[in-house]
Amino acid sequence: MTMLLTVLGIALFAVGLLFSIAWHELGHLSTAKLFGIRVPQYMVGFGPTLWSRRKGETEYGIKAIPMGGYIRMIGMFPPGEDGRIEARSTSPWRGMIEDARTAAYEELQPGDEKRLFYTRKPWKRVIVMFAGPFMNLILAVAIFLGVAMSFGFATETTTVAGVQKCAIDQSLKRRDTCAASDPVSPAQAAGLRVGDKITGFNGKPVGDWDTLSDRIRATIGPATLTIERGGAERTLPVDLIKNMVVAKNSDGEVIPDDFVPAGYLGFQPKTEILPLSFTASVDRMGTMIEDGVQSIIALPAKVPDLWSAAFGDGERKDDSPVGVVGAARISGEVMNLDIPSQNIIATFLLLVSGFNLSLFLFNMLPLLPLDGGHIAGALWESVRRRTARIFRRPDPGPFDVARLMPVAYVVAGIFICFTLLVLVADIVNPVKIS
Repeated sequence: MTMLLTVLGIALFAVGLLFSIAWHELGHLSTAKLFGIRVPQYMVGFGPTLWSRRKGETEYGIKAIPMGGYIRMIGMFPPGEDGRIEARSTSPWRGMIEDARTAAYEELQPGDEKRLFYTRKPWKRVIVMFAGPFMNLILAVAIFLGVAMSFGFATETTTVAGVQKCAIDQSLKRRDTCAASDPVSPAQAAGLRVGDKITGFNGKPVGDWDTLSDRIRATIGPATLTIERGGAERTLPVDLIKNMVVAKNSDGEVIPDDFVPAGYLGFQPKTEILPLSFTASVDRMGTMIEDGVQSIIALPAKVPDLWSAAFGDGERKDDSPVGVVGAARISGEVMNLDIPSQNIIATFLLLVSGFNLSLFLFNMLPLLPLDGGHIAGALWESVRRRTARIFRRPDPGPFDVARLMPVAYVVAGIFICFTLLVLVADIVNPVKIS
């Protein structure tokens, strides 16, 4: 049964992956056709073609390796300075440029002169190239908000799950049991019990743990708690003390291994899975996007740890980059978790959402051959032409993105090496979930 569930999880992730890629390419395809650019091919995957069908002027198909996809647009690069596209050079760098230019015209047909990608205004080219990653962002946000608002996330509440008998300095981490010299915790002294729901603090209502926690931290001395116990409401007097507790950042997130003196009550909040409001869901999605950006920026710094995890005895960290194989393994593990089925579905959907967010952020890097590189080229062309008009200079013409192909090959080589490193790490030392 375990193996069957693992295979099912991997298969479901593969379906989600293929749909995400197809959805991405649909953004490019629809906007290219909207602006009259001829698109001979729309393919999901790479390698040998498993299935294809021609509809109109476009061939739609699925290839054997589900590691990406593409649409082929006519005239991605402008012709050379001599107007020819078949010219060759003995220079390897010039050869790369001319190969790219030739490939852009290899399916040129009579009547395509007015349907070339490079002849479209820069803003239209930006839309065509941005539409693919944007589709992934739409899918990521839609899935995340759907899960957050319908299923929810593990959330600390104001219900009491446990009461500390004594006040222990949290920064010392010396023990979990009370000593004779430790003072009784304010919660224990006030008679707070497991199951009590705190609804007010010092006469003011509190509806969530963050609000209650902030008010407790800001108070030292006498206070009152309004609680619900056994269906009845009552008020408990409590005398808060100063204690070293875990610090929080400006977003209310706990900072591990950082402690500050603050008001201390001494109880453990109950954690429940609760749906979020639309505002809270959007805020959490924003945090997820911010974390994604920071993760991409930090990728180069993670290479040594990845190398150690793949070829040495290094530990594979929880925030280590994960590739398609690693994500598929995680999906298989999710299917085997001993949790309710709705939790499994929610976790799987969040995995697909995170994958789509990664596709968006990664493709927006201003580097060829990524979509962001073509966007940067179109924007630079727009700047050059506007500048020429302002200073009444001749139109410099379209920016030849093909000249950047040597850089694109270098970038692609780096990406391939990084992908292979992640692949090895995912196989020999995978990230595991709890």
